[in-house]
Order: sequence, then C-alpha cells, then structure tokens
Amino acid sequence: MAVIVELVSYPIKGCAGTPLTRARIGWAGLDHDRSFMVVDEHGTFRSQRRDPRLALVRPEVGADGRRLVLRAPGMDAVEIAVDTTSAPREVSLFRTAYQGVDQGPEAAEWLSEFLGAPSSLVRVPPGHARVTSGLTPGTSGYADSGAVHLVSRPSLDVLNRRLAEAGRPAVPMERFRPNIVVDGWEEPHAEDEVRRARAGTAELGFAKLALRCVVTTIDQRTGARSGPEPLRTLASYRRVPEGQVAFGAKFAVVRPGRAALGDEVPVDVWSEGAAGLADAVR
Repeated sequence: MAVIVELVSYPIKGCAGTPLTRARIGWAGLDHDRSFMVVDEHGTFRSQRRDPRLALVRPEVGADGRRLVLRAPGMDAVEIAVDTTSAPREVSLFRTAYQGVDQGPEAAEWLSEFLGAPSSLVRVPPGHARVTSGLTPGTSGYADSGAVHLVSRPSLDVLNRRLAEAGRPAVPMERFRPNIVVDGWEEPHAEDEVRRARAGTAELGFAKLALRCVVTTIDQRTGARSGPEPLRTLASYRRVPEGQVAFGAKFAVVRPGRAALGDEVPVDVWSEGAAGLADAVR
C-alpha cells in the first residue's frame, strides 16, 4: 500500500511551494494551489521557462486566504491583502484567455523589481470555472493541467539510478513540482496505471500523464539553469510519440476531502492492461 510522504501547495504559479503536513483537497486541488499567477505587461503568464528566478519567490498565504506574504533573497518581505472583489482583467495562460483579479501596485512593484521586468500578480476570481481535459475531466486554478500532480518515489529512484549510471548527479523531487508524493508501490511509474485512488478522504481520477518541460532543468533552490538533465535521460526511456517526455501523472478531484502525511493511498481502479505512454497522455 502506498502512503503519502510529501504534500506541497504552490500558491503562485511558477513560484516556490509550501510543504504541508495536512491539506484540504478541493475541486481545484490543494488549498491555494496555483490560485495566483504572475503576468507580464500584456497579461501573459510568467513561467520559470523564461523567468527562472520565480523559483526563488516564496509565497505564504494566511490560513483564511486573506493575506499573502512575498519573500525572496535580497528583498524585503511584502504583505498584501488578497483582493477577490475587484473587477477581473483578462489574462492569458498557454494562449487561452482567462480572468484574474489584480492584486495591486505593491505586489506589482515588488515582483517587477525582483524579476527585472514589468510584472503584476493576479488571483483566480470567485467565478473561475476552468475545465481541464483528460481521461477524467475536472477543474483547477492556474495549474498547467489537472488539479493534482502526483509522483511516486520509485519513479524518481529509477531516474536517479539511470543518472548515476551515466555519471550524472541525482535530481531532487522538487524539480518536478508535485502536489502529492507517494511511496510504497513496488514498481516505478505505477501512477501511470492508476485510474481511481483515494488520498485521505479525497478521491482522485486519472486525467493524463505529466509531460515535462525545461522547468525540470532549473535548480529550484538557486533559480539557475542546470543543464539538460533530467530531460535528456528521461527522453531515453519516457518519450511519448509526440516527442515530449512523461514523468508523474495529473489527476482530477472526483470527491473533495482532506489528506495528511502518512495517509494510505488505496487504488480502487487500475488501468486494464498496458495502456502505454501514448494512451495515458490523451
């Protein structure tokens, strides 16, 4: 039986995560996960793909969600009152238009100074009704796709063994920015074959495999690009026909609930037969 060994929420898309010992899992995932997003002067989201220093921004959301503190190296912390009532503005995420409530000039000035480029902060509006695709459709805040990103420790262990065999350093789990990390499955990449599972009292439905990008090559503790790994090694054994590489899986929330470190993750439905990487991506 697999158990939860890590729970992480990422309040601001692309920024540092907040490790948790327990969490509420709502329809859009862990509390506050990707509920904020940094955008440029045109309203287009900023990502570590282009702005790796986002990794150094450490947000802290108050328990009631009404206050947000931003911290980063060399910057004075700034605390803002979270705005959920102002008229939303249009923002763009992967060329799709959404709405976001601007969090004001103080957050914008702080982020612009730290990133060295005009930036502002938006939050999902109360009426946010994004639909995510996959085998199990669902919703999420500003996550790339899918409310919950789950990775198993055996999957990372296999990757790091392959890196070691090639004389390359291991990579930590934080490179993949998962929400839930589980341990206990005998086989690596068992998450590929899960179709329905429980995490605490929440129920999750498999949506798709997590397709990896250049963000996995960024050291999350320094905000610096570290070279081609782990993408180069993943490409040797986890490539899908479309050319990308897969690692971990995205899940929709079928039933909200609560989860904590140490909770078992019983799988109620496994994939029938070997679906293969291509089928699991769709």
